Amino acid sequence: MIYHLFQYFDRAGIDIPGQNLMHYISFRVMLASVTAVLFALIVGKRFIGLLQKKQIGETIRDLGLEGQIQKKGTPTMGGVIIISSILVGALLFCDLTNIYVLLLLLSTVWCGAIGFTDDYIKVFRHNKEGLSEKGKLAAQIGLGFVIAITVWLSPDIAVREKVQVETVEEEAIVMKTSDEDVVKNTKTTIPFVKSHEFDYKWLSPFKGVWGWYTKWAIYVTMIILVITACSNGTNLTDGLDGLSAGTSAIVGVVIGILAWLSGNLVNSDYLNIMYIPGTGEIAIYMAAFTGALIGFLWYNSYPAQVFMGDTGSLTIGGIIGVSAVLIRKELLLPLLCGIFFVESLSVLLQRGWFKYTKKKYGEGRRIFKMTPLHHHYQKEGIPAAITSPARAHHEVKITTRFWIVGIILAVSTLALLKVR
Repeated sequence: MIYHLFQYFDRAGIDIPGQNLMHYISFRVMLASVTAVLFALIVGKRFIGLLQKKQIGETIRDLGLEGQIQKKGTPTMGGVIIISSILVGALLFCDLTNIYVLLLLLSTVWCGAIGFTDDYIKVFRHNKEGLSEKGKLAAQIGLGFVIAITVWLSPDIAVREKVQVETVEEEAIVMKTSDEDVVKNTKTTIPFVKSHEFDYKWLSPFKGVWGWYTKWAIYVTMIILVITACSNGTNLTDGLDGLSAGTSAIVGVVIGILAWLSGNLVNSDYLNIMYIPGTGEIAIYMAAFTGALIGFLWYNSYPAQVFMGDTGSLTIGGIIGVSAVLIRKELLLPLLCGIFFVESLSVLLQRGWFKYTKKKYGEGRRIFKMTPLHHHYQKEGIPAAITSPARAHHEVKITTRFWIVGIILAVSTLALLKVR
């Protein structure tokens, strides 16, 4: 809103010192992140006090983990702090006419509503199961479908091809392009190849009209899978104080950088990645996203004063998935979101192996001591398949090491942009 206010001043000929700074994405990135951090810090304290007054606390099941029972009664639904901080930062400094920003706002509210419903059922209706898995999955798929159809049909979401960048006298930059260069395609970014591009039409067994519909069907399906997987992945990672918030903040920084590079003509040409006009606004949104998580981490770090609940975990996963799809970097997520990927994989492997061994041997066996994976390192004992570590680690050590791994994965993702 502040951005649009300064745009109005500009059109009206009203000169305010420094108003041209609003034209710079880098300046608005800083404002959005700082605003989100401060809002989370200020509102967070009051919101936690309100939760404590209303006795809205987490219900803890005794799983034999160190320090687990002490967390009983800790205020939950702290995702409201994250969502409100993101919205404040984004609404103030993003271009609200930008299609990418509108889709991210929709995703934030949509996923927030799913998570809030789940937490509401758990806390106020005293139903530990919360929203059913089928209901939650259906809502996530619904969001993925809306995003995918918009990417397919909206004329505002396109890639600009055959852009020529020339430097005149080592200073001026000339862009040679035309409206014919703006195309709707199913290309995405992938490392290790010369062009850095992968086209989903290569997976289509048909050509012609059928091939056109098939490639978009494949792309739409992929978008739905990515958004659903990301949302659930962050939800599974939310099990230790500061783990999900810290890891997601690292991912948010990288997606913001990638969005800025993709929306910048010179940098996208230098890195040989797709130039997607308008995605620079995603960088501002992700700055608010990262700032909100950092502000929330102030209260969520060990020992946590508040938990984000599904209100927060489902939302941050949805935002990560949607933003990656919009900047055509979804195939980099298994590396960038390696923590979420491994956490989800550990749950799938554990369930699958348990069911298989129970059917074959009459007794279910486990690969890990407990899943998601972070609980494996937190629990004492030696399982049948994994022999280490036998000694349990404190959750602060686990969280810190997961952050370190997340930073390594983030740097590796950015480095891949130069690997061909």
